[in-house]
This record gives sequence, structure tokens and C-alpha cells, in this order.
Amino acid sequence: MPLGRSLSMTSLNGLPQCEDEDLPVEDLLLFEISWEVTNKVGGIYTVIQTKAKTTADEWGENYFLIGPYFEQNVKTQVEFSEPPNPAVKKAMDTMKSQGCQVFFGRWLIEGSPYVLLFDIGSAAWNLDKWKGEFWEASNIGIPFHDREANDAVIFGSLTAWFLKELSCQFDDKPNIIAHFHEWQAGVGLILSRSQKLPVATIFTTHATLLGRYLCAASLDFYNNLDQCSAKPSPEINVVTPNGLNIKKFSAMHEFQNLHSMYKARIQEFIRGHFYGHLDFDLDKTLFFFIAGRYEFSNKGADMFLEALSRLNFLLRVHKTDVTVIVFFIMPAKTNNFNVETLKGQAVRKQLWDTAQSVKEKFGRKLYNALLRGEIPDLNKILDRDDISIMKRAIFSTQRHSLPPVTTHNMIDDSNDPILNTIRRIGLFNNRTDRVKVILHPEFLSSTSPLLPLDYEEFVRGCHLGVFPSYYEPWGYTPAECTVMGIPSVTTNLSGFGCFMQEHVADPEAYGIYIVDRRFRSPDESCNQLTQFLYGFCQQNRRQRIIQRNRTERLSDLLDWKYLAPCWNSPLPGAKGRACALQRNPPMLRWQG
Repeated sequence: MPLGRSLSMTSLNGLPQCEDEDLPVEDLLLFEISWEVTNKVGGIYTVIQTKAKTTADEWGENYFLIGPYFEQNVKTQVEFSEPPNPAVKKAMDTMKSQGCQVFFGRWLIEGSPYVLLFDIGSAAWNLDKWKGEFWEASNIGIPFHDREANDAVIFGSLTAWFLKELSCQFDDKPNIIAHFHEWQAGVGLILSRSQKLPVATIFTTHATLLGRYLCAASLDFYNNLDQCSAKPSPEINVVTPNGLNIKKFSAMHEFQNLHSMYKARIQEFIRGHFYGHLDFDLDKTLFFFIAGRYEFSNKGADMFLEALSRLNFLLRVHKTDVTVIVFFIMPAKTNNFNVETLKGQAVRKQLWDTAQSVKEKFGRKLYNALLRGEIPDLNKILDRDDISIMKRAIFSTQRHSLPPVTTHNMIDDSNDPILNTIRRIGLFNNRTDRVKVILHPEFLSSTSPLLPLDYEEFVRGCHLGVFPSYYEPWGYTPAECTVMGIPSVTTNLSGFGCFMQEHVADPEAYGIYIVDRRFRSPDESCNQLTQFLYGFCQQNRRQRIIQRNRTERLSDLLDWKYLAPCWNSPLPGAKGRACALQRNPPMLRWQG
């Protein structure tokens, strides 16, 4: 099916209409406020960092980001300078004169946006006073020992203070748009509104702690949403998709070569990890993976493991020669590398050195024989020393234990949900298993002695990313797979899955497998996931190459170049930020 006929670029439906013309960008100042500006904590950092160039191109010198100052971050990420806008400079100087340290510069990412950073520590002496002001504004008390909440109060109070000093330099017309991301920045929004500042405000929530905990508590969350919606709650004005900086991932026609190159690196790790049990063909081995925050149920690891057990049964019953190796890249508490895992890589290296040594001697003897015009006797070209060396090498590969399931020593092994599920379903990497499992409870790094690959390189080397999430407001992991040309599994409970379902006529044909976790029972969803995995295993190499090409063609659909208007102009014929300016008091709620 031609790509152009499979995509629907329709705008969001059912949204309130605003009658405003295009925003007069040259007369406005846009501030995006987040705890993750220059401070990587999670997915919000990715949203802001990758969107910055598109927003900076539209808003130019009138676009600013506000975040916390952490010296270890700004050393490599920020180039300090003086603010070019006199109003911003005056507001900063006022705050500095009262003992608050404020820093200004350019964030060294694509687009080079201006950043304004508050030193939380320099203003901590105001914490009790600001807690009191926050209580008066919202009747919300902050626990004394809650460091995260205390930091949010200081950061929000500094933000509101800055916006107050800035807005004093303009008339009552809101010349300032303040876009707050998540609850860590939300205190500033509440204080700005309680002080009736002439600032148009936008709030974007990317996920909620309440949703995360309720989904993890096995409460049949989605079938009980009516109880929540029955209570009065603020209306969500816009639901926005998240994009990526496609240029960063772009490899043009090279992405297939990159897959082969990084797959070979993963295969080297597998040779060491499964030494002594390497009775499967690596050319007929598929690499699946799941990655992200260690949330066993919310990320769908529970369903994935159950589906792997069923997949293992299907592959064994049908006597297929395909082997599936599954990686769980989910950080957990560990105390060191697993000794067996380290030994496996050492044995692999030793075998490689032995093979290279024998090969050199073999090559020299063969070369000399050819120079003499002789066809060498292959039975004599290897002497006793060579044979002894090879026998010792083969002997070193003997092992009496199964290949380890985890690469590290887990601190709480007996209570780990992934390991306990593996024990229950019996996926212990036996010779007869066609599905092997490896838990890597640490973020990937190119400096690792085990698997020396960065996350992006690892993804490119795999065949399929599996993310059957139960709670995933967006889901960057399958989106990153897509722009790198790697097929992925997602669900219709994730923002990414719903977005692809809406915009791609036949997602499966383009390597986007969407599991129905909304309208099917858990067992039916698990069976559907199993069928997706088994169907993928039935593909030959040529079919997988064709599918990867199709998957990579969806990259443009996730480019901020096309998705930024959903943030800047989400309403047909109008600008979302214009709607924020029109409201009295000006306010718009977005969900990312």
C-alpha cells in the first residue's frame, strides 16, 4: 500500500473553536517552564529538548525556557550570556538584588534556545514563607521532609516571582505566555493565578502519579473511569502528541547497514553469555527487547513474559529452527555484575584470541607451502601444539550450569517480579527452550564491559521492540523504534498506539503492532500479543528487511516539524496559545 494512501493527517476533532487570528509572535514572550530544562530526569526532557528547535524557529528571540540550576548539568549544556531582552534583564536584576541567583544563557542543543535557570539553594531560606503563601493560595500543605515537594515550592515561587517582575513592565494586556510542564512546575502556575498576574497560562501533564499507582494496583482502572468523570473536574482543552527530532536519528539508506553492524555486536555478547549452550544458529536468532522504567504491570512486562511462555510452546511444538532472545532493559537495584556473565565474556575473548593465534600460524604455513609450489597436507599443517591449544579452548567452554537469566546480582532477588515470573513460567534458558531471556537491570552504555552499546545502537541491532503497556500516556520507546526503522509492539492504551491507529490505515503492515488492551480481557490480549510475536518469527529475512523499510518511512509522522503545530496551533484555523490569551483569567490545559 503506498504510504500516502495509508496516512491521515487530519487535525484533532471535537475541540472548541477559537476565533483568533494568528498570534502576533513579535509582540509576545513565550516561557516554557519545567524541572527538566537542562536537567534530564525522564521523558519530559526529551519532549522539550527535541521540540526546542521547532519552537525557536517560530518564536525566535521571544522564546525562553525556565528550569532549575544544577552546576553539573550546565557545565556541558549551557553557554552563559546576557539577556538581549531588556525587560527580562530588569526582572532578573531585581531578583538578584534580593539575594536570588539567576543564570541566563543558551542551551547547547539544536535550536539553541534561551534558558533562564534558578538556583534553588540560594533561595531556600524563603521556603517557610513560600509554603505559607502556597497554603493561602491552594490550601495544600507540604510535608517538612519531602525534598522533592520542597524543591517544587521553591522553583514555583521563583517562577511566579520572575513573572510578576516581568509583567510589571507591561500594561494589563497579557504579553506573556507561560507554559508549565507537570506538577513540579505547577506551583508557579497556581501562585501566578492567585496573584492575578496578567500572564496567559498553559499547563501540560505528561503522566500522573495517581494514574500510575492506580493502574499498578490491579483495580481494573480503565473500566472504572466513569466514577472519576462523574465528579466535577477541569476540562482538558487539548490532547497533544509528542514528537522527536528526526534529524538526530536519520540514517537515510544506511539504517539497514547499521542494523547489521549493531546486530553483530549483540551476537558477540550472546556468544559469551551462552557459551557451552550455543546450540542454536545465530543467523536464525531474533532479538526482542522491552525497555523503560521498572514498572512491572504498567509497562506490560507481566503480559510480555506470559506471551513469551506461550511463544516458547508454539515454537517448540512446530519444531521451528528460529530462536528468540529477549532482553529486559529495566533498571533495578543491583550490587555488581553476575560472575557467570563476566566469565562468559572472558571465555569468548579467550576463544577468539586462540582462534586468531592458530589462524596466523595456519596462514603462515599455507603461504610458505604455496611459495614452494606445493599443495599442503591439511592433516599436517596443524601441529600437536595447535591441536592441544584448541582442545584446551574447547574444554574451557564446558559448563554445568544454565546461562544466567540476569546479567547482574539483584539486591532483592527473591522479591523481584520479573525473576519471580520467570521462575513461575520456567524460562530458564534451557537447551530445549526456543525463547531465551536476559534481564539487564541497568541502563545501557558503550563503556559497559558486558554489552558495550548505547541504547540507540542496541535498538538498531534488535529486530523487535515490545511495549505492551497498561499505563503509557505517550510512549517514547516505540516511537524511537519507529524512527530507527525497527518494528515495535504497542497497545491502544498508550498515546503512541492510539496516534498510530488514527493516522496509519494498516499499522501492522508498517511494523506497528497494536495490542488491544482496552476492549479485550487480559488473556485475550496476551493471546493477541503471542500471535503478533509468532507471526513475526515466521517472517524470513527478506520480509523483515521490507518491513523495516516501511517502518522507517513513518518517521516523518513523528517529526516535530509536523507535530509542533499540534502544540502551537492545535485548533483548526486558530492557535492554541491564542485561546490561552483569550481566556479570563487566561488559562489552557493540555495533556501531553
